[in-house]
Formats: sequence, structure tokens, C-alpha cells
Amino acid sequence: MDLSAEDFERLVTDELDALPQDILDGLENVAFVVEDRSEDGDDLFGRYDGVDLTRRGQYGFGELPDRIVLFRLSHLDAADTLDDLRDEVHTTLVHEIGHFYGLDDDRLHELGWA
Repeated sequence: MDLSAEDFERLVTDELDALPQDILDGLENVAFVVEDRSEDGDDLFGRYDGVDLTRRGQYGFGELPDRIVLFRLSHLDAADTLDDLRDEVHTTLVHEIGHFYGLDDDRLHELGWA
């Protein structure tokens, strides 16, 4: 599957906008970023970079935003159709937002978001 960086970012924005509001309401100081691939060479779909809500102390005094990064080329490699791509982006967004809320990979697997 092939999709330009601009079109992929638009798809991510559309999928983010389609998420239930209760998932998005607690997101604070989080930037959503698209990169082509993980810098360390891992074949990841996404990554949460930050301190999850369960481990934060006092927060809000000029910290850089947490980041949820989606890796475009990993998604494109795994998808055969645009619908497959949308489904995978949706799952990745929910998975990484789950990390923001403090859910680990085991719990996300139990919930079907891994």
C-alpha cells in the first residue's frame, strides 16, 4: 500500500477525530506526531513517549508535551486496503492513548487493543 505522508497524516487526524470523546477528554499536553519509521529500527506501529497518568506527580509547569507517534511506513507495510489501514491506525491510536492512561501491553491485549 502506498500513501503520501500528507495523506497519511490526514487519515490519522480523521481517525483521531472519530474516537469517542470520553477517550479524548483526559488527554492533556499530548502531541500526536507522524514519522516514517522508528529511529531505533524497531518495526513498531506507534509509541507513547511520556509519563503516564498513573506515575505523574505534580504536572503542568512547563513540561514538554507527551508524544504519541504513529509510524507511517509500518502501517503501510501491514495494510492491503485503505480500510485495513484505517483499522490499524485506529487500533494504534487507542493502544498508545491507553499507555497515556497507564495501561500496560498485557492489559491492552486483554482489551483487544494490541
